Amino acid sequence: MQLKKLLITSITIIALNTQAAIFITPKAPGISAAAYTVLDFNSGKTLASNNAHEHRAPASLTKLMTAYVVFQLINDGRASLDDEVRISKKAWKTGGSKSFVEVGKNIKLETLLKGMIIQSGNDSAVALAEHIAGTEGTFATYMNEYARELGMKNSRFENASGLPHKDQYTTASDMALLAAATIRDFPEFYPWYSQKEFTYHGIKQRNRNKLLWSDHTVDGLKTGFTKKAGYNLVASANRVGMRLVSVVLGSTGVEARTAQTQKILDYGFRFFETQRLKDITKEVPIASATQGTLKVGTISQASFTLARGQFKLSDQVIQLNSGLAAPIKKGDSIGKLLIQFEGKTIASVPLVALEDAEQAGFFSRMLEKVGL
Repeated sequence: MQLKKLLITSITIIALNTQAAIFITPKAPGISAAAYTVLDFNSGKTLASNNAHEHRAPASLTKLMTAYVVFQLINDGRASLDDEVRISKKAWKTGGSKSFVEVGKNIKLETLLKGMIIQSGNDSAVALAEHIAGTEGTFATYMNEYARELGMKNSRFENASGLPHKDQYTTASDMALLAAATIRDFPEFYPWYSQKEFTYHGIKQRNRNKLLWSDHTVDGLKTGFTKKAGYNLVASANRVGMRLVSVVLGSTGVEARTAQTQKILDYGFRFFETQRLKDITKEVPIASATQGTLKVGTISQASFTLARGQFKLSDQVIQLNSGLAAPIKKGDSIGKLLIQFEGKTIASVPLVALEDAEQAGFFSRMLEKVGL
């Protein structure tokens, strides 16, 4: 039997390109709003922000959470788009923007959802809350619990509509989390956020998100306004192979929030790119095993955001856990895949074993140690 010396290194380098390049990523443009953030949907990386964790009145952005709760209950089988919702006097009398539902009538839940999402109907929001939880106050408990599960640590909801309440607040960062969760968790409902108009009871109302008309890559999500909150806009756009989510809070007007949102979306798409590593499979040397190498890969698809053009000039580096040796079970953590540019790590992806590695016999392990 012929044995060969096995040298386990902690790093295996796969060079993609060694060409020198200069990348300049300018600071984000000035945004005239109280707070804002823009992040990549797939990688979760924040590309630019200011006052992103500052408490702000959400106004009608609250309806994003109202819709999220209803969507969850539909998926859980506890509600249906075909539910007949009876309109209470309280829902009918709710002030602010309206879908013009009529007290005492039964309206399908789907109609109310569209009225709330597209028309921003406060009456529709209250009717949905009462149908789901009996009272708007109880429904707010659902909202806060789902917000906690999503990691929205700086948000609190007291009603379903977003009408002013002294104890109701959110942040730009939390709203970005909620928008991304809506897109990710409810692809069957998300297209409603791009619908430009909706007609109920003979009254046609337009979506207040003006970017739906001026930028064909924008497909959501929601506007909001109260005197305390200012002009808010949560948006998402899908362009050049990546999706961004932006939040602008406390802008000075309808045109201003539209222009500021467009500005930060353009900045993100122009200077960044998101790459997805699919089905990574590599073989690495493995000590004390019956086989010489071990197949490794990622648990799931991994995405990371870099300066635009940087990925094709980067290196992929496999960094094995120290002392890695058989026995190893399929699924065990074995190290990381590092994305490096000019020697600096710019992204890291966990690697796992894609197969079992049985331990070699005692004699073979001894021969390996002495380098035969």
